[in-house]
Amino acid sequence: MACLAILKQDIRVLESTFPRSHHRFQVLSATVDELTCRFIGRNEEKYDIQANITETYPQSAPIWFSDSEDSSVVDVVGELANTKQEQFNILYQTKLLVEGLCRSHNLEVPAEICSLDDALSEKGISVKMNVDPAETVSDEEDEEDEFHYDMEEDGHSNEQKAKEEIDGIDVENLAVLERLKQNQRQSYLKGSVVGSVQATDRLMKELRDIYKSDSFKKEIYTIELVNDCLYEWNVRLKKVDKDSALYTDMQVFKEKEGKDHILLNFTFKESFPFDPPFVRVINPVVSGGYVLGGGAICMELLTKQGWSSAYSIESIILQISATLVKGKARIQFGATKNQYSLARAQQSFKSLVQIHEKNGWFTPPKADG
Repeated sequence: MACLAILKQDIRVLESTFPRSHHRFQVLSATVDELTCRFIGRNEEKYDIQANITETYPQSAPIWFSDSEDSSVVDVVGELANTKQEQFNILYQTKLLVEGLCRSHNLEVPAEICSLDDALSEKGISVKMNVDPAETVSDEEDEEDEFHYDMEEDGHSNEQKAKEEIDGIDVENLAVLERLKQNQRQSYLKGSVVGSVQATDRLMKELRDIYKSDSFKKEIYTIELVNDCLYEWNVRLKKVDKDSALYTDMQVFKEKEGKDHILLNFTFKESFPFDPPFVRVINPVVSGGYVLGGGAICMELLTKQGWSSAYSIESIILQISATLVKGKARIQFGATKNQYSLARAQQSFKSLVQIHEKNGWFTPPKADG
């Protein structure tokens, strides 16, 4: 309840700082679940940007997206998926969004951004100001000096960490990235390239960003490429809201079957990121949580209608986790093991999309998953 009260207070700060009448950035609507903003460009162009605030907030960042085809807007929105946990607060996220959009459009950052800085400082959240390249060098030198100081204090542990992790990615995952590059090079030479250049580049970036992310390092989820294929991922969702019935079921699932995760499968088309991945639950069998009979997940953002190319894969994974909890998902112990299949999942999802294309999107009754 305390987190919800703080979120409501932060939303009021955003609405008062950037009202609908603001000349550059406007908060059009705001609830504890969703934020809709508008950025106004140099020539009065209007760019609408939304944020979904999941039930795991502030442990996870809001999920930002925009239907804009402007590459600069897409890039800025995409960058928000790579923020660190100390920047997950909605005020900080909005600050980064406004500064990034102004920077990409060569516009002055509104003076009102200082109000967000003050509000963050009151919360004890350190605000990192934008600096020029010359200052960045100095900062890096300071960090290097601090690193050497730490090594003098505990040389062995820091040396070991440096060996295990390079550029925020551990050695094992770096090897995966290198292997993928080699496979792509060999496929190109043989003339048997899978997918498209655009999709491959984006998926490599997504995988690299995931390997660097705090959620991945904390094992909220793990990633495994099926047969080293960049276009099919198995995602093991290992941690959900501890106050949920699903969390309790997962503890029992671990005791009974020795598995500590919900296994999801992501498949990507060569048209990614302009088309969403197809996502289904492989095991265990789940009731509720908007999971359809064949294992497909009932979420608008996984349809062509609701998808945005600005979504990051990590944000989708975390949103699925929140949706399972919100939909009161429960593990069906004793269910038939082969109840889920790719064919059944695809068929049930196709039927779902056809219904919504005719009738509009709605949240289905619990009986329908």
